[in-house]
Amino acid sequence: MTLSIRPELTSADQIISSLSKQQQDQPKVTDAEMMQAVRTLLIGLGEDPDREGLIDTPKRVMKALKFLTKGYNESLDELLNGAVFTEDANEMVLVRDIDIFSSCEHHILPIIGRVHIAYIPNGKVIGLSKLARICEMYARRLQVQERLTIQIADALQGLLKPQGVAVVVEATHMCMVMRGVQKPGSWTVTSAMRGVFAEDGRTREEFMNLIRHSPNFR
Repeated sequence: MTLSIRPELTSADQIISSLSKQQQDQPKVTDAEMMQAVRTLLIGLGEDPDREGLIDTPKRVMKALKFLTKGYNESLDELLNGAVFTEDANEMVLVRDIDIFSSCEHHILPIIGRVHIAYIPNGKVIGLSKLARICEMYARRLQVQERLTIQIADALQGLLKPQGVAVVVEATHMCMVMRGVQKPGSWTVTSAMRGVFAEDGRTREEFMNLIRHSPNFR
């Protein structure tokens, strides 16, 4: 288990601003240019992109890649839609087994897994479905699992300023299954702990006990 401890973000605005800057810095590419790139790849593989089965493949791949990376065009502000509420709660809130589908940034192959998130409120709570949406937003990008885990934890810490946040991600990587070392059944676990989860072993252990299970993708 990897324990990651990073400085807390001071506001949700910082997260949103950072994301917006990344988007602005990217060169603009048209759908036609993306489709031409896929066509070039098909030719490089020795295929005929004009044959019946492949003639629409460049368009399909372009649309699929846009869907799989739609998180680049989403923001926390729009995603939350005001679903942060004042509440006199100070016990652990845990949502476990949130399914995610991401893409490895090294090979653009699938990462399939699940996320467990817990936080201890400090006067603010978030709509439960928004926890899953935060996971989805960051997963729908080209990722490495370590960064995905940190982004989810830092987003929640910045948005709520809770007493603490805990995130564990368990996933299998197709770049290790379909190619390379070709090890089906392997899975990776990463964690990020903030606040009381990083500082208090008993709180962290309570969280870990609540999420322990055998992943069903093994």
